[in-house]
Amino acid sequence: DSVAQGRGIKCSLCTKALKRIKKLAGDNPNEAAVAAALQKGCRLLGRVMGKVCQQLMNKYQDQITEGLQNGDMPRDICSAMGFCRS
Repeated sequence: DSVAQGRGIKCSLCTKALKRIKKLAGDNPNEAAVAAALQKGCRLLGRVMGKVCQQLMNKYQDQITEGLQNGDMPRDICSAMGFCRS
């Protein structure tokens, strides 16, 4: 169904974005490193997607930061935020 398909697209976008952010933030990211990586990662997506990315990152920044600091996999973080089915 279209809802599942939409969720699949969001899941793959979220996972892709977080993989990039994880790389940008480094192996042992603090809050500042994650925040900088989020901004940089969103800018790389272009203007339209970057805006959407920025809104999502603002909303979920704490969860993303915590997940990256715990060493969680990008897909697990996206699942926790409701973008992917776990």
